[in-house]
Amino acid sequence: MLDLGLLRKDLDAVVSALARRGVDFDVARFNDLEARRKDLQVQTETLQASRNALAKEIGKLKSQGLDADDLMAQSKAIPEQLKAMEEELSALREELTTILMSTPNLPHASVPVGADEGDNVELRRWIPGQDYVAESVFPEALPFEVVDHVDLGKPLGMDFEVAAKISGSRFSFLKGGIARLHRALAQFMLDLHTAKHGYTECYTPYIVNSASLYGTGQLPKFKEDMFWVTKGGEDDAAEDGSKSKEELFLISTSEISLTNIARDEILDAAQLPIKLTAHSPCFRSEAGSGGRDVRGMIRQHQFDKVEMVQIVHPDDSYEALEAMTSHAEEVLQLLQLPYRVITLCTGDMGFGAAKTYDIEVWVPSQNTWREISSCSNTEAFQARRMNARYRVSQGKNEFVHTLNGSGVAVGRALVAVMENYQQTDGSIIVPEVLRPYMGGLERLTAQA
Repeated sequence: MLDLGLLRKDLDAVVSALARRGVDFDVARFNDLEARRKDLQVQTETLQASRNALAKEIGKLKSQGLDADDLMAQSKAIPEQLKAMEEELSALREELTTILMSTPNLPHASVPVGADEGDNVELRRWIPGQDYVAESVFPEALPFEVVDHVDLGKPLGMDFEVAAKISGSRFSFLKGGIARLHRALAQFMLDLHTAKHGYTECYTPYIVNSASLYGTGQLPKFKEDMFWVTKGGEDDAAEDGSKSKEELFLISTSEISLTNIARDEILDAAQLPIKLTAHSPCFRSEAGSGGRDVRGMIRQHQFDKVEMVQIVHPDDSYEALEAMTSHAEEVLQLLQLPYRVITLCTGDMGFGAAKTYDIEVWVPSQNTWREISSCSNTEAFQARRMNARYRVSQGKNEFVHTLNGSGVAVGRALVAVMENYQQTDGSIIVPEVLRPYMGGLERLTAQA
């Protein structure tokens, strides 16, 4: 959520920053709401002062044995007037909150200005065995006709037809060696992030309430991208009929459940940074993405991800963003998978991000880079929505900064391993770092 104080103090700067994202902030509506709010507050304060003055005058008259009926009549009318004003003021505040909740974060000054993914800026690319890689250099082509992960996976236990029968399109069913390789990837990532990068492993709920989703920014804007577990409302009452059910949703990322541990908390500065990681399934309806990547595991309704979250002191958040990105990169380096890092432009960043790095892995069958991790600093945007604060040395409470990043998407990592390590006979060489998780297995075949 944007800083309402900043909007009131320097509206032009906020409008200009949002314009860099292609967002046209409704200045007239905001100014009208603010003017009405100020007017109501002045009226309320004036009426409260009048009530206090009347109370004193009534007391004075009564102490002198004089008639105070007229003043008492005036005084009795004030509470009803104040109540009406407070209700109107509450409605104005709610409308202001709706604007704030629906407006994206301000981009950091270092974010390149652009309209869409075509304006993203590549920072670096990494190819196994090469110290420096220019933007014009691509991974060496495999010396045989490349097979995509769908066809590679069929004899190895990857079954999209069974998944479609059970659940529908955009689901996968893994069994045997390919399921074990999928599990090995997640275990490897968790061990790396906990043992080397200093994250605490967590097991989180896969179902969250709407307050959690408002906190991290999925609601209200992206409600249609979520899967409902319980749909609240008058037509969805609790079993005892006492009240409507609370809306519950399947998580689209464990960022939601990890970050919300700080909701409505005041942390000691000494607790920061808090670094958390979790492996979880993620559920996305993919509303509006029809026709995109419908084949295989690239874009699914259910997929696994190892997530990283950091809750940090505001002074440290951009250093933390660089570190978090390097943590995701190391996953791919140890897997010996080619990748590149790009800075998202203002028009391609997520709703809550102030700055985002995407990491894209090389997918041979598509002869292109595909996103496998996204690391973002939201600054205090989520913290304001969650009321997540820390106690500064002077005793004042300030908002923390929150960061999130994929460390990395397990399904896409599986795709990348399968395609980059494929052999002419259809087998898959198991990356060396995964072999301890595979019982020493060096090659995945149809018989393994």
